[in-house]
Amino acid sequence: MKALYATTVLTLLAASAAQAHELNITIQLDQRCIVSNGIPDHEVGTWREGAVVEPQDHLFCVDATPEDTGTITDQGVFISGMTLTGIPLRPGTAEWYNPDADADAERPWTRDRSSGWNVEGVGGLIMDAQNAHVDGDGMYHYHGIPEAVMSNLEGTLFAYAADGFEIRYVGGDVQSSYQLKEGEREGEGAPEGVHDGTYVQDWEYIEGSGTLDECNGTMVDGEYVYYATDTFPFFPRCFRGNVTEAALGGGGGDRPEPPVENDG
Repeated sequence: MKALYATTVLTLLAASAAQAHELNITIQLDQRCIVSNGIPDHEVGTWREGAVVEPQDHLFCVDATPEDTGTITDQGVFISGMTLTGIPLRPGTAEWYNPDADADAERPWTRDRSSGWNVEGVGGLIMDAQNAHVDGDGMYHYHGIPEAVMSNLEGTLFAYAADGFEIRYVGGDVQSSYQLKEGEREGEGAPEGVHDGTYVQDWEYIEGSGTLDECNGTMVDGEYVYYATDTFPFFPRCFRGNVTEAALGGGGGDRPEPPVENDG
């Protein structure tokens, strides 16, 4: 076993309680494993009343030498990737627009998918300054770019994706190929208003409109690499390599169903 990185620091949480940030990254045979307690190494919060970061048992093992399979996995992935600081990337949400909900409700969203309009995390749910929040189990995770992490990167490597490929961050030097659709939302049961990014379906992939492919990746010096971008989709949401059980199951224990977001 080759130890790549280990750290323990104290983090100030929203509840004003200091908890230790614990992290260990190793290479075990053909896998790269990130083990962490899910406590970030920066300040967090605040969100809804009662929402606090709870320690987790993250074990995220992915292929250390990933290869392009020629196919794309875009369903059922619980964790898109894991940062070098041991925090999950989880851009998707479990919240969907519900046209039958109270029209005057601030967030007329449920887990009923029948409308076909999935709430986008950034711009839709409550986030802290790092574009992150906690789910119903207190699991802290990023939906968008965490400036506190990006500003302290040593190089461009930011995280490892669910299939083991690198996720890098270079700011505006690469551009997503997803664009907001024009005009008003249409269709039975669609939310009112223009395509403004509140919902995943407000966006569309337009090949060649940016520098990245539909999975937010590209070839760099003969190797495939994903990128974290300042705009949608922020992190890869589909994968060209073999997605591991750690990503499908949640990176720590068995998670047959994603926990409720609870708006952070």
